[in-house]
Amino acid sequence: MFSFNLKEQDEISLWPLPQKFQSSAVAFKLSPASFQIVHAKQSSAGPSCGLLENAFRRYELYRLETFSQLVYEDYYGVNNINKTDISDFPRFAHRGILLDSSRHFLPLKVILANLEAMAMNKFNVFHWHIVDDQSFPYMSRTFPELSQKGAYHPFTHVYTPSDVKMVIEFARMRGIRVIPEFDTPGHTESWGNGQLDLLTPCYSGSSPSGTFGPVNPILNSSYDFMTQFFKEISTVFPDAYIHLGGDEVDFRCWESNPDIQKFMAQQGFGTDYSKLESFYIQRLLDIVAATKKGYMVWQEVFDNGVKLKDDTVVEVWMGNKMEEELQNVTRAGFTTILSAPWYLDYISYGQDWQHYYKVEPLSFPGTDAQKKLVIGGEACLWGEYVDATNLTPRLWPRASAVAERLWSDKSVTDVGNAYNRLVQHRCRMVKRGIPAEPLFVGHCRQEYKGL
Repeated sequence: MFSFNLKEQDEISLWPLPQKFQSSAVAFKLSPASFQIVHAKQSSAGPSCGLLENAFRRYELYRLETFSQLVYEDYYGVNNINKTDISDFPRFAHRGILLDSSRHFLPLKVILANLEAMAMNKFNVFHWHIVDDQSFPYMSRTFPELSQKGAYHPFTHVYTPSDVKMVIEFARMRGIRVIPEFDTPGHTESWGNGQLDLLTPCYSGSSPSGTFGPVNPILNSSYDFMTQFFKEISTVFPDAYIHLGGDEVDFRCWESNPDIQKFMAQQGFGTDYSKLESFYIQRLLDIVAATKKGYMVWQEVFDNGVKLKDDTVVEVWMGNKMEEELQNVTRAGFTTILSAPWYLDYISYGQDWQHYYKVEPLSFPGTDAQKKLVIGGEACLWGEYVDATNLTPRLWPRASAVAERLWSDKSVTDVGNAYNRLVQHRCRMVKRGIPAEPLFVGHCRQEYKGL
């Protein structure tokens, strides 16, 4: 329930829309010199809670963000807020943004700026796809040569332990979890530069071709490395989950390698290399489980029949047969997040945010119990064509459409109403220093102050 009784209604366009919202015509004027947020007498936190005190100074965390959006400037330049009753909570618990810092290195300031934007849009998970084939910018204390030989540059294009700690703390202060992704056995070309014998040698006929494929799954040394590496990762990243990838494994190199072929025969796998992939993934999952961390995986791990722990989170990313995949994963009892309809690296002319906005995550056939297993989703911006110069405007406000879909009530589907509010929200982001791109023609009121 919501209504507006204000001439300045365009100035208080809330995003994402709260569950219930009732505003009156009673207005209060705010003085920047005297306005402050303080703890109520019955507050259980009090001034000793540093997280809240910092949020008060920034006017963040979710309720404070809504409050800040209610403040509007009248035509005399005076800040006002109308008497408003709000009842709010997120529809989905997991509301994430994936950023890829391997295809292009993302400077720390870009990551921090987008964490600020995430907080404005009430996202609460930063899925950090930190390494991939192209580069390995994560500086490992246990295996320093991974970044020394795998990053685009060993000093300028790396995330030091202090950088990672800063990202985690900056996010925590804004109510955002940081879930790192270290994708194996595929997407690991950059790992091989700094870790000898980790990757599978590819063959051309009976001779090595000089190229390498996925992680070598038949060597004990591969699992020894993974044990040490993920032991480190489990201590560096405090979140309860690590994303282990497991997608898009190219079998051609494995198929060409005579040692792999011999191992396949010994294991009775025949020529089904998905069984070899499952063999590797199963051992990796056991390694990570020993660190007391939960794990997230891309949908192929489930599709290939790997034995998963009950608390595994499966991420559905393939657009074809998306509803069937959601039905299958939830039928098997696994917690699920959806990213398939929200790959923001695909761009097109026009207002593509509307496509993201119109998605209904629970439209698949299934029981109520199955649908409760879908805990949310992620907007993914893969990095092949974005770097520090264009990432932020490409992400925002397109990701804002996903934010409202994951936060607001299922009934909030009016695209026209959403457009009017999102135009104002985009202007609000620009005013706060986030270079969000325009939705369509027009201008922001704050662009022009006098001649």
